[in-house]
Amino acid sequence: MAQAGPKAVIAIAGSSGLIGSALAAALRAADHRVLRIVRRAPANSEELHWNPDSGEFDAYALTEVDAVVNLCGVNIGGRRWSGAFKQSLRDSRITPTEVLATAVVDAGVQTLINASAVGYYGNTKDRVVDENDRPGSGFLAQLCEDWEAATLPAQYGGVRVVLARTGLVLATAGGALRRLRPLFSTGLGARLGSGRQYMSWITLEDEVRALLFAISNSSLSGPVNLTGPAPVTNAEFTTVFGRAVNRPTPLTIPGFAARAALGEFADEGLLTGQRAIPSALERAGFQFHHNTIGEALGYATARRDHD
Repeated sequence: MAQAGPKAVIAIAGSSGLIGSALAAALRAADHRVLRIVRRAPANSEELHWNPDSGEFDAYALTEVDAVVNLCGVNIGGRRWSGAFKQSLRDSRITPTEVLATAVVDAGVQTLINASAVGYYGNTKDRVVDENDRPGSGFLAQLCEDWEAATLPAQYGGVRVVLARTGLVLATAGGALRRLRPLFSTGLGARLGSGRQYMSWITLEDEVRALLFAISNSSLSGPVNLTGPAPVTNAEFTTVFGRAVNRPTPLTIPGFAARAALGEFADEGLLTGQRAIPSALERAGFQFHHNTIGEALGYATARRDHD
């Protein structure tokens, strides 16, 4: 299928998360059929069972599917990083991707949209990066590189593969803002470390719109940054978020305090960042609804995104 027309069949792994549930709702609203790939016993005909840990998945179940969207992965900020937790971050991404990459080839599925992250670029400081840049260094960069490499069976099998490198998703129904808003609303919002580290962000609405665009647009393949067009520093993000909730933001959390509380994750996930821009999306003609951090935070704090 070159393009996902009306009543296309889209299978989603990781459909219960913030992005997956919003994507499933948007696909159904656009008159597509959604199949949820789940680990438990299927509850109805709209669910497909798999056990990626053992490689158990019937590729025949995908023979009528036009595209598969893989959003699997344990939340990187879910807990302090230990060796075991870092391994779970890898296992929850790489093994399921390998299983799906093989299954889409066996079933003749033409499109695989596979989640990744802008952590691929490592710490870019104030350097602008796009899809043509090489991977950075560090645990997250290596994780993303290996995650993307797990799609190679699909790429070699002739499947159109989109590597969706997502930034910080801004939504009030979940994700980072759900945890941050109570702090900012009570005047406890704070800059992290120097505040000079860049944050590549995207609203949940534009994230879902970009995924729909990638599903239907046959010109897109390979890495695609799912980020807004204007990344900002942490200091700017903090100031604008404070304005959005009408609270001052004079506080700073020193880097040593963040490291003491969160360990390695603070260094890779909070005190460093990426200044990534969505060159591939913009070349393909995608237009964002939220182009600035002011628009994005104003939108996210003014309403609730639908699951």
